[in-house]
Amino acid sequence: MSRRLRIVLAGNPNSGKTTLFNAMTGARQRVGNYPGVTVERREGTCRVGDVEVEVVDLPGTYSLTAYSLEERIARDAVIGPDVDAVIDVVDASNLDRNLYLTTQLLEIGKPVVLALNLSDVARANGVEIDLGRLTALVGAPAVETVGHRGRGVPELLQAAVNLARRPGEFRPARLRYGADLDPELDALADRPDTVAAAAALQLP
Repeated sequence: MSRRLRIVLAGNPNSGKTTLFNAMTGARQRVGNYPGVTVERREGTCRVGDVEVEVVDLPGTYSLTAYSLEERIARDAVIGPDVDAVIDVVDASNLDRNLYLTTQLLEIGKPVVLALNLSDVARANGVEIDLGRLTALVGAPAVETVGHRGRGVPELLQAAVNLARRPGEFRPARLRYGADLDPELDALADRPDTVAAAAALQLP
């Protein structure tokens, strides 16, 4: 039997992240607090074929800049060495606001799957998303979901498990910040102290 995989759910507040978590784990949940703080910690399990999956619902956050306690908890969890994949829960009806966190998650390098949640609300608002085009642009698979109905949840979990089992196949798009910044960022990334810091954090 395959080892247990650990998948975390990240996303903006009010993106439907916890509703998706409930749809994935049902009654198989544990609720407590992160050590030393009062921020709630939700964990649960589910099965995808012969794979047992541990799912962690991270605090809602708009970024991983770690200014707030919730941001720090989400960042530390995402970069942890025991995380096999990240499900980025995106409000499909408000992509502009949600994709800022997506870019940060992609830069970390962990396998990411986009859950385009609230897709029913997006359609009701006249928003149609080209999944193939979005996947090509960000380099991460995207799955439409409606959390409170469980729609798309099996496909989302399967996509996350597929990437978690074959992380070498994850090829996120290289983000570009313009001719002024890109050379400086490349030079910074190649510096020995930067490489050592990434290794200390156990980043890919």
